Amino acid sequence: MTLDMYQENVLDHHAHPRNKGRIEGAELQARERNPLCGDEIEVFLALGADGRIAQAKFEGQGCAISQAAISMLTGEVQGKSLDELEHMTVDGVRALVGVPLSPARLKCAILSLQAMHRALADYKLRQLGHVPEAAAAGAADHVHTPYCNH
Repeated sequence: MTLDMYQENVLDHHAHPRNKGRIEGAELQARERNPLCGDEIEVFLALGADGRIAQAKFEGQGCAISQAAISMLTGEVQGKSLDELEHMTVDGVRALVGVPLSPARLKCAILSLQAMHRALADYKLRQLGHVPEAAAAGAADHVHTPYCNH
């Protein structure tokens, strides 16, 4: 793909997001936001009987890059194991988006990965019994994670 095609893909995902919506009863759920730019993403991941991600959806608002990235990433994670999700990287998101990203734009793009990693971490804690179910629902909101350098 040429750069123009990647840019068109980003604009298409922003204008026509895939997997937008909520999953009631999703096993993994988390919210991330970047208060500096206003991007907000909430992810919902439902597991199948095999423990793989059967369905991924999101709600959110923000710039074209943040919203296109989460649209792309929700499609990318469907069918993956939790271990595969855990090992997804910033470079993987950068490659998925496919356009050059400044440091500020990279933060917008990786907000989706941050939300998914937060959802996975919270899920693992609940599986170990460290976070009560009621507390987990209230603790899902998080403001930026270590990917951010400010």
